[in-house]
Amino acid sequence: PFKQAEFDIMYGEGISREGSILDIGTSVDIIEKSGAWYSYGDIRLGQGRENAKQFLKENKEIADEIERKIRENFNLAYNKIKSSPDAIVE
Repeated sequence: PFKQAEFDIMYGEGISREGSILDIGTSVDIIEKSGAWYSYGDIRLGQGRENAKQFLKENKEIADEIERKIRENFNLAYNKIKSSPDAIVE
């Protein structure tokens, strides 16, 4: 109870996963912020938050890798659910 949370809600999209990845990744030093530039290792994510969010949206593999590292940092399980047309729901 009485916890605070901050996240982006984008019109027509909902809660921004990429924005959350940027915020948390920066706070735990997985993503580096130098001036207006966001970087992940040697990869430049973008200049400015919106450009970095767009980069993560277009490069899902990198976003998934950063999310996995964030979850490992907090000892949270990471199970990426892959759906297939053959999936059976019981």
